[in-house]
Amino acid sequence: MESLSSIDWDDMFNLSLPLAEILIRGSAMYWFLFLIFRFVVRREVGAVGIADILILVIVADAAQNAMAGEYTSVTDGMTLVGTLIGWNLLLDWLSYVSPLFRRLAEPGPLRLVDNGVIQRRNMRKEFITVEELWSKLREEGVESLSEVKLAFMESDGQISVIKRKV
Repeated sequence: MESLSSIDWDDMFNLSLPLAEILIRGSAMYWFLFLIFRFVVRREVGAVGIADILILVIVADAAQNAMAGEYTSVTDGMTLVGTLIGWNLLLDWLSYVSPLFRRLAEPGPLRLVDNGVIQRRNMRKEFITVEELWSKLREEGVESLSEVKLAFMESDGQISVIKRKV
């Protein structure tokens, strides 16, 4: 085991890459992955929000690189993680204060059932099978499509069901 005196403290905590390069790399990867999650796999994510999954994946990778020594300093990794967290906080704040930005950042609900009629075109868009829809309808106590006023795929990937009034 190494003694503390043999550790190169300067290499560990000084930036090994220019600060601007770390910020640009982190920003570029954040936006690239955000756009992929938003427009390509936006509805396949389950109950956790897209931005949550995005930040978990890239922060974990950035932190792993810093801890494993693929960067030559811990400060590089901390700067990159800080950049990623900063973008995530900014997007959350913008989504909160701006309805326009919220519509751009989060997909709106997608109608799957309208007055008892399955909207097959919308289901095809998100690769939802009739069996998957029926699974959710059964969870909600639905026995017949005639009981369903509306069903939506929500922005978090969940399916919500509004039953007809009896």
